[in-house]
Amino acid sequence: DLPAQRVLIVDDDKDARDLLSEILALDGIRCMTAASGETALKMLDEKPSIGLVITDLRMGHIDGLDLIRQVRQSERAAMPIIIVSGDADVQDAIAAMHLSVVDFLLKPVNTGKLLALVKHELGMDAPESEIKRP
Repeated sequence: DLPAQRVLIVDDDKDARDLLSEILALDGIRCMTAASGETALKMLDEKPSIGLVITDLRMGHIDGLDLIRQVRQSERAAMPIIIVSGDADVQDAIAAMHLSVVDFLLKPVNTGKLLALVKHELGMDAPESEIKRP
């Protein structure tokens, strides 16, 4: 039996990381957090239990899109990634879709939709019919 997969939450805003982590934890989803793209890449290298990444776009040196590009070129290329951003523009959304992200959610996040997406990607989900698509 495989160990439960974890979700890596990447955001330079501690409150945002903590909030997402708490929301997912209430549904029994284990989370890890990283305050930067650099830390996230290191954790992805060292922790095979990470099964999904939720990342903000606007961060320091390595922003969300850079992080996703680097993951896509690594041995974890198939990693499902969800973007959660407070100030993304259309360009960002298009770039993200080209990088095959699962979804692009704007802050404040619709927690029901986020939970449905995470559970679906981790294979612990309700039937597809319950996932509301826009």
